[in-house]
Amino acid sequence: MKAYLLSIAAGLLVGVVYSLLGVRSPAPPMIALLGLLGILLGEQIVPLAKKIWAHEEVAQFVQTDCRKHVLGRLPGDKFPCRAADHKAEA
Repeated sequence: MKAYLLSIAAGLLVGVVYSLLGVRSPAPPMIALLGLLGILLGEQIVPLAKKIWAHEEVAQFVQTDCRKHVLGRLPGDKFPCRAADHKAEA
């Protein structure tokens, strides 16, 4: 949760600086967020296609690996970080 608060605080600080300088953000917020969402989802297309091609379990992959990558660590997650997840699997 701390990372989320730091992220919003940093965004607010940048917004205040932009306002004081009289400039606008480089991209309208909704377009920027949709672009980031597209990047995150696009990164999952190749691994998903490989799973489909190899006739492996797709639903499990989407619920675990894709979820972790696209959504990141959500508040309330029991794992301290993604690196710990990968070490536990190895």
